[in-house]
Amino acid sequence: MTPSYTLTLDPGLRDLRAADHLLQALAAELDLPEGAFGCTHLVRGDRPRVALSLALPSEPLLRTAGERLTARGYAVTPGAPDTVGRAVIYPGVAALTGRLAVAEVPARSAIDRVTVLGAPGRPAPDTPLLTRDHVRPQWQDGELVLTAMPAVGGALVPFEVPDPTPCCADH
Repeated sequence: MTPSYTLTLDPGLRDLRAADHLLQALAAELDLPEGAFGCTHLVRGDRPRVALSLALPSEPLLRTAGERLTARGYAVTPGAPDTVGRAVIYPGVAALTGRLAVAEVPARSAIDRVTVLGAPGRPAPDTPLLTRDHVRPQWQDGELVLTAMPAVGGALVPFEVPDPTPCCADH
């Protein structure tokens, strides 16, 4: 993950939506700079949960954030829990709203590239992307990658939907 000053906190959350909300609240509270990244990480094992990481552009900013989080009762550890975090906070996220051409995504944000689920190669730069104002790329081999899927009319939408239906919601 970039930048290299990273910390992890494990608030014991079990769902991504709650983790997203907590990351956004912490970013506002800590007044994170534009170059910050906030990611979710799925922790498997005996106690599956969602951990959070914050990556900041300097060691002093990281130290201050860690101290403030510790003062709020969070257990903070150095580094990221893994290399495949799902980015919720990243440079340019606020500019990824509405309908954009695929080429605009890396031009406006820290996202390196867009891929289409199950498709070889990359989508054409002028392919429309309907963001639904919910763009959650994931770190893959050191790149921030947005996975999209086909939508009506030749457009794409981010693979992750903003308001997923909970499992077994109909029974």
